[in-house]
Amino acid sequence: MTVSDKAKVLGCLKSIEELGFDTPRVEFRQIEGKLWEIKIRTKAAGYRFFYIILRKSKLVVLHAYKKQSQKAPIKEIEIATNRQKEIEKNEANYFE
Repeated sequence: MTVSDKAKVLGCLKSIEELGFDTPRVEFRQIEGKLWEIKIRTKAAGYRFFYIILRKSKLVVLHAYKKQSQKAPIKEIEIATNRQKEIEKNEANYFE
């Protein structure tokens, strides 16, 4: 990831933290069940972040990858769903 891409991605994630789902230039898409995707485009590439919402206000990023194709690859979704299961199973250990 280039320095400018890092700056843009971090800026977008900070905007999501401050503005929520009204953040401009960022797309949100439901993958399956509670699993969602954040889409961030930069000049050089597109980046995807899988996340879930816990306790109605905690956005937990499970996995991120650089976009290579139109659809989210199955292996990337599997990584995110495995992490989702682990966090949901042990949620009390992650959050007070």
